Amino acid sequence: MTDTQTITEPQAGLWNIAREQPGKTAVVDPSGTEIAYGDLAARADAYGRGLQGLGLGVGDVVVAMMPNTIELVALYFAAMECGLYIVPINWHLTGHEVAYIVEDSEAKAFIGHERFAAAATIAAAGIPAEARFAAGSIDGFRPLADLADHGGRPENLTQGAPMVYTSGTTGKPKGVKRPLTGANPQDVPLASSGFFAGFRIKPFDDNVHICGSPLYHTAVLNFVGISIQLGHTVVLMDKFDGEEMLRLIDRYKVTHSHMVPAQFIRLLALPEDVRAKYDVSSLRTMIHGAAPCPNEVKRAMIDWWGPVVVEYYAATEGGGATIFADEWLVKPGSVGKAWSYSIIKILDENGNEVAANQPGLVYMQMGGSSFAYHNAEEKTRESRVGDLFTVGDIGYLDDDGYLFLMDRKNDMIISGGVNIYPAEIEGELVMHPAVADVAVFGVPDDEWGEAIKAVIQPAAGVVPDEALTADIRAFAAERLAKYKLPKHVSYLDELPRDDNGKLYKRKLRDPEWAGREKAI
Repeated sequence: MTDTQTITEPQAGLWNIAREQPGKTAVVDPSGTEIAYGDLAARADAYGRGLQGLGLGVGDVVVAMMPNTIELVALYFAAMECGLYIVPINWHLTGHEVAYIVEDSEAKAFIGHERFAAAATIAAAGIPAEARFAAGSIDGFRPLADLADHGGRPENLTQGAPMVYTSGTTGKPKGVKRPLTGANPQDVPLASSGFFAGFRIKPFDDNVHICGSPLYHTAVLNFVGISIQLGHTVVLMDKFDGEEMLRLIDRYKVTHSHMVPAQFIRLLALPEDVRAKYDVSSLRTMIHGAAPCPNEVKRAMIDWWGPVVVEYYAATEGGGATIFADEWLVKPGSVGKAWSYSIIKILDENGNEVAANQPGLVYMQMGGSSFAYHNAEEKTRESRVGDLFTVGDIGYLDDDGYLFLMDRKNDMIISGGVNIYPAEIEGELVMHPAVADVAVFGVPDDEWGEAIKAVIQPAAGVVPDEALTADIRAFAAERLAKYKLPKHVSYLDELPRDDNGKLYKRKLRDPEWAGREKAI
């Protein structure tokens, strides 16, 4: 190379990559269909023009009730370049539950998938017929192809944002709405590239991301969106399947992903010969969060995949903390130290900071980022102390600044005046070989106020009976203090979890408290 020659680094950003490397694979659909960066950008442009043609302008809302598909990714980027808010819908919800979100978000367009036709029909009833579109066929909806029946890029390009609705573990779900920045959507936001840099994930670098969770989750959507912006190929799964994920990792030489502990548990349950069939040596950064991970499960994943397992703590509202495998082996159970641009503090009920190793409510602040719960000013105020916010988690910071989570405030059991954290008990019970899943919560007790109940999903082929209950109790007694042992044990064929592993504990707990006042 002569002195006058220079190496031109590729420019990140969907539309920049589409211009410079139009044939590079952007997304692999669950069907195996691949779409290149040039085609993905063109499809996003077409959808953006179509939404603008309906009259949607900066700050307006489009709702998408779609499975993991190329179309949903294109719609996301259409919203991102047109200054729109996109609301991805949890398609497990009923039509009436989705209708609430459509009304609350003040959506002006609705895109559904024929797989969810019944719920979409109810949910979109208040949307004008010309602004209802379907992938596939839904009566009363226009074909999605009609939305793309426009040429060229949209006008007035400006950065949009997702508005994801919280799961509504108490009361109605609320949309987490961030102010629009007015930035150029062709540029990759510093917060996005910095977020991945915090996990040591570089732009391009032959990175391949696999998505095994629904895109209606904040973190899942962010990881897919940022991966594409940074020049990575994204492999979408329709739903999580342990062996299929291993096959795709081997087939596409996957380097990184965002996972949840429930997926780790299902992977570890695969027979040894199945696990050995697939090459996972391409893995570099396998990130997990969203739910507590039992220490033994995480240690087993590190033993299998190596020091590529990275944990983080954050919420739809912001974050957060990160811990790499080498740190975790020194601080097992920790979710890490605050990001360089974040603040984490532990406060008491009066908003005062507590000492190291003392539990309290976890409060965070992420750089200059802010948010409000859409149409819920009181909920926004209640979650804040100054510029800090909380999502109700209880935890503590150790002397070195590492965060340890104990439980959610709403899940905490108070029995005889003693605080008991169900997550700790669940983390031990799930290690019993006959336990596939478990939920622990408090139920009314006339003497103690609350008693501990465990609802257990037995492992495949296990028949629940009194002998199994006795064995589980004996197992727990070796691992937990007596006051933490469940007084009541029952069984269900399957616990109410969503596809991202979130446990809807209120569905189990609320009937127990019908007509009674919860102790917290």
